[in-house]
Amino acid sequence: MKLIQISSHEAKNPTELSLRQAFELVEPKLRPPFALTIPNPQEYLLLNKAILYGVLCETHVGKAHIKHLHAIVTDGYCCFVSLLVEFVNELYVKLLEPVKSRLIWVTKELINVLAVGVEGLLVCLLRQILGGDFSDGNLWLCFEMATIFMSKWDYLLQVDPMILTSGLYTYLRLLADHSRFVSNPQLEALKQLEIDFCIKVLKEQFPLCLKVGRDLVRLLQDLVHLPKFRAIWKDLVLNQGEFKARGFYGIPQLYNTRTPSEYMLLRITPEMESQLRFLLTHVKLGNQKRHQAWFAKKFLWEPNRETLIIDIVRFICCAYHPTNKVIQSDVVPRWAVIGWLLKSCTKNYVEANVKLALLYDWLFFEERVDNIMDIEPAMLLMVYSIPRYIDITHTLLEFLFLLMENYDVEHYDILVKGVSTSFSVLVKRGVICSLDVLTSCDALSPILQQARRVFVR
Repeated sequence: MKLIQISSHEAKNPTELSLRQAFELVEPKLRPPFALTIPNPQEYLLLNKAILYGVLCETHVGKAHIKHLHAIVTDGYCCFVSLLVEFVNELYVKLLEPVKSRLIWVTKELINVLAVGVEGLLVCLLRQILGGDFSDGNLWLCFEMATIFMSKWDYLLQVDPMILTSGLYTYLRLLADHSRFVSNPQLEALKQLEIDFCIKVLKEQFPLCLKVGRDLVRLLQDLVHLPKFRAIWKDLVLNQGEFKARGFYGIPQLYNTRTPSEYMLLRITPEMESQLRFLLTHVKLGNQKRHQAWFAKKFLWEPNRETLIIDIVRFICCAYHPTNKVIQSDVVPRWAVIGWLLKSCTKNYVEANVKLALLYDWLFFEERVDNIMDIEPAMLLMVYSIPRYIDITHTLLEFLFLLMENYDVEHYDILVKGVSTSFSVLVKRGVICSLDVLTSCDALSPILQQARRVFVR
C-alpha cells in the first residue's frame, strides 16, 4: 500500500513513513469491533495517523475507517484535519491518482460533520490548483473543488462563510486563464461550473465579497467579456442595490479596501512559496541567476504557465514583506526578482497584467490603511534600473500614468490622489531620498510633461 510515487533513488518520505508506521502498529485495532476505551493523547495521535493512512489506502474499508474516526474523536476532528493539511501541503504533487480521489472523498466527509479546521484544508487544496496548467490532473482538481463548493454550500456557510471568498478569488483568477484558450468538452464543463459558482457567491454573499477588497475589481475586469460577469460589472457601476449589501456605495468602497495577503497566497502553491521565500531570504544579490533559472524551469516553462507571473508578483508585493535585517543585508531584493519576472514575459497581455499587478496598489494608496511595502518594489525597480535598464523605468512610469488616466475615468480623482500619495509617502519614509533621480533623467523627458501633475502635488 503506497500513497506517493517516488523514484528508486529517493529516500522514504518521513511524513508518509510516519503514517504507515502508525497504521502497522495499531492495525488490529482498526478492524471492528472497535475498542470503547478513551485513548490517552499519545494513543489518540497514533490512531488518527493510522486511520488517515487507512482511509487513503484501503478503499474497500474507507467507510469503516471514517466510522471509527467518528467514534473516537474528542477534539472536533482538529488532530485529523491538521494531519491532513500537513499531508496535502507536503505531498500532494507526489500522490498516486487513487489517493487523490480518496483525499477529495474524505474532505467531503469532514465537511459533512463540520470538522474543526476543514476550511484550512480547503485552502490547501485550492493552492494545489496551478494557474495556466491544462493537464488532466489539474483540471480534475479544479472540477472537484468547484463541485465541493457548490454541493456543500450550506455546510460551508456554517463552517466559515469566508471560505467562499477564497473559492471566489481562486476561480475568478482561473477563469481568466480558462476562458482565454480554445475550449474542449472537459474545459467547457469546468468553465460553466466555475462561472456558476462565482456568480452565486457574488449574488448571494456579496457582503462577504467586500472583504476581498480592491483585487476583486482587478479580477472582475479580466472577465467582463463573459456575459454573466458583464452583467455583474454593470450592476457594480450603475445599480449597487442589486447586491443587497447594506452600506455598499460602489466601486470606490472596494478601491479603498486593501486586499488581505491571504488571498495572494491562494494562487501560488506551497512549494512555489517556499522557493520564493528562500530566494528572497537567503540568496545573495549576484548569485540569484541559477536559482531563478531552476524556478523558471520547474514552474514557468510549461505552455501557458506564463500567467503565473501575475500571481507571483502580487505575492511578492503584498504577501512577502522582508524584515529590516533582510532589507539591510546583501540578499537579492524583491525589486530585482520582479525585474527578472517582468523580463521573462513573452506575451503582451501577460506583460500588461504583470505591470498592473505591480502597480495596482499605487492607484488607491492611502497611508492610513495601506502598507508602503506593497508599493516599494515598483519604486525601487524604476530607480535602480537607471541608467542601465532605462527601458524598464520608462515603461513602468508610462504604464503607471496611462493607468491613472484610463483605468477608471469616472473615479479619476481617486487614482490621481493614490499615485500622488504613493510618490510622496515613498520619499517621506526614506525609500528614496527624492524624486530627482526620475525628474532629472533626460531619457525620461517625453513622459515628464504628463507626470508633472503628480510630481508637484
